[in-house]
Amino acid sequence: MEWVISVLLGIIVLVPIAMIIRLYIHDSNQKEHAVLQNYPILGKFRYILEKMGPELRQYLFNNDREGKPFNRKEFEFVYKAGKYNSRMMGYGAERNFEKDGWYLVNDMFPMKKEEMKIVQEPKIKTYEYTIDKENLFKRDEHRIEQQLDPAYLHEDDYVVLGASTAKQPFRLKGLIGQSGMSFGSLGDHAITALSEGLGMAGGTWMNTGEGSVSPYHLKGNVDLIMQISPGLFGVRTEDGDFSWEEFKKHSNMDQVKAFELKLGQGAKTRGGHVDGSKVTEEIAEIRKVKAGEAINSPNRFPGIASPQALLQFLQNLRETGGKPVGLKIVVGSEAQVEKLIAAIAETNIVPDFITVDGGEGGTGASYYELAYSVGLPAFAAIPLVDDYLKKYGIRSETKIIASGKLLTPDKIAMALSLGADLINIARGFMLSVGCIMSQVCHKNTCPVGVATTDPELQQGLVIEEKKYRTCNYLVTLRQGLFDLAAVAGLDSPTKFTREHITYHTSFRKYEQMRESSK
Repeated sequence: MEWVISVLLGIIVLVPIAMIIRLYIHDSNQKEHAVLQNYPILGKFRYILEKMGPELRQYLFNNDREGKPFNRKEFEFVYKAGKYNSRMMGYGAERNFEKDGWYLVNDMFPMKKEEMKIVQEPKIKTYEYTIDKENLFKRDEHRIEQQLDPAYLHEDDYVVLGASTAKQPFRLKGLIGQSGMSFGSLGDHAITALSEGLGMAGGTWMNTGEGSVSPYHLKGNVDLIMQISPGLFGVRTEDGDFSWEEFKKHSNMDQVKAFELKLGQGAKTRGGHVDGSKVTEEIAEIRKVKAGEAINSPNRFPGIASPQALLQFLQNLRETGGKPVGLKIVVGSEAQVEKLIAAIAETNIVPDFITVDGGEGGTGASYYELAYSVGLPAFAAIPLVDDYLKKYGIRSETKIIASGKLLTPDKIAMALSLGADLINIARGFMLSVGCIMSQVCHKNTCPVGVATTDPELQQGLVIEEKKYRTCNYLVTLRQGLFDLAAVAGLDSPTKFTREHITYHTSFRKYEQMRESSK
């Protein structure tokens, strides 16, 4: 027996020593990394810490309002809204009120509950969690069935896309919808959970992203805005040309309520990219491309190099499909915005909506230089587009849909105050179905099964659980938005204007936003 123990002890001691010696020899002889050559073994800790860095910063070292692209307070808001249908907090805000920033204007005599133009029927059946007991190591909670007040707009305040231009206008009783997220960039579990959750909440829409309409977008019977990108996915021939036949098929779908021509996206003003590992046979069939090959959408639509050509294409789509058609743009310069809007006024071909995506927007895959440095942020771009539409006398003929990190009620109210009519959210809804911001969307290795088509990784995303969180998150946003409207002295969030937002520049000094004189 003693010899067995001696052998085991020998193995326990000698094996690690042998491994360390082998690693030492390997590190000192390799030519790729100077730090490993100069400091064998010890240098490994540099790469280990570098790999762990994002997680260490997110969970340990960043304070609650430091993290990017979203800080812990924003991240926490989405989770609590989705799981508990709660916006409550205690003690006080952690915002640095001495720094420059946007603020909403409150009214001395806010609206009472009974004065609000809000529709709270029919109730929404959902599930939310309630906490029974919570300590450092354990949280006891259980899921309960609930009926939520939906916080719909009054019929008088519905936002209508294509009211005077489309044979089939799109009437909206909610101001918040899902921004473009494609099947392929996100997996079928995530798309299904989002579709079913948004469908339960009602009064909203789901933008398909440039990957076309998938069976999973249709699961929840939610209204869809189909996005068409320069890659023409879903509406193309085998040779990659635009197919009117395929377009007509999609325009005849009841769930497809409108179309969006994507000129650019905030985080990538170039065309989209999907890694070949994500392109399954199913995705290839939906997009009309080849399976297993990386997808790169062109920078712009083939044969379209001027506002006039773009608008004529838009008009042809609207006449053929009979449904509203809009544009998605990233604002770079005043001159180009004015050129586009001047062409709209000159041709009298007015898009039914213009989606203004801020440069801080999200993406499944982009290049560093595009995501960091191209395109104005949403709060600069929205009023610029709004001003020029007013200057050319066509503001009332179209709607502005704003997007770019607008995942809380206060940011939504600010965007509406700056000129937006509707709001798109992408990453907020990703968080609602379990995203933990691991920032590997482009690698097909999403650890929570959201931005991946890997069947094994997707098993962790339980549709029957996450769809309720999507629903709860959206309803919570609408409820918070109506509360902010009441505080501003408004009976509906559709009535926010620039009078309801200020920019704090220094202590005891602020700049009141005014309507442009353009």
